[in-house]
Amino acid sequence: MKLTKKSHACIRLEKDGRTLVIDPGGFSEEDAAVGADAILVTHEHPDHFDELRLRAGLEANPAAGLWTLRSVADRLSAAFPGRVHTVGHGDTFSAAGFDVQVHGELHAVIHPDIPRITNVGYLVDGSVFHPGDALTVPEHPVETLMLPVMAPWSKISEVIDYVREVKPRRAIDIHDALLTDLARPIYDRQIGGLGGAGHSRLTPGDSTEL
Repeated sequence: MKLTKKSHACIRLEKDGRTLVIDPGGFSEEDAAVGADAILVTHEHPDHFDELRLRAGLEANPAAGLWTLRSVADRLSAAFPGRVHTVGHGDTFSAAGFDVQVHGELHAVIHPDIPRITNVGYLVDGSVFHPGDALTVPEHPVETLMLPVMAPWSKISEVIDYVREVKPRRAIDIHDALLTDLARPIYDRQIGGLGGAGHSRLTPGDSTEL
């Protein structure tokens, strides 16, 4: 499987000539979803869900489908009948040849005064886990953890402990648009040294084989 990092929380997975895109949000490239055979969205926040980017991907490929939670599905199901699928914790499905398990229910706490919204994570082919905006621990082993490295709802000790709890073979940074280049070496050193797993980050557009 080939993994390509897009800006912020968006990734592309390619296998057997098919492409799966997760979270093409407003901080990602305008064409982040174009070329996708299947698109997954973890939650409704605009850095993960951008309607124009999703429409561009679905219009570019009339056979492409979208799998997401209800708050996002309700925004697009009328425009793309039969192609938008609502999922929740515990669901399993196949999308463009990828086997997907859904884990998690709620967004991480930003502040006690801010109501929590629904958030789901996706375990793809029993290997790659994208948690969205939560520190969800799947009930299955994870080879590659897409690690939300910096967010208004987290601190680095929580990120390190999350890697320790999931115990992946490798952790690759996502949710990094707000992390400055000045701070990246600090995060790399502390997560890599304390997380107990291989840790790396990819520049948007770079790929790695899993």
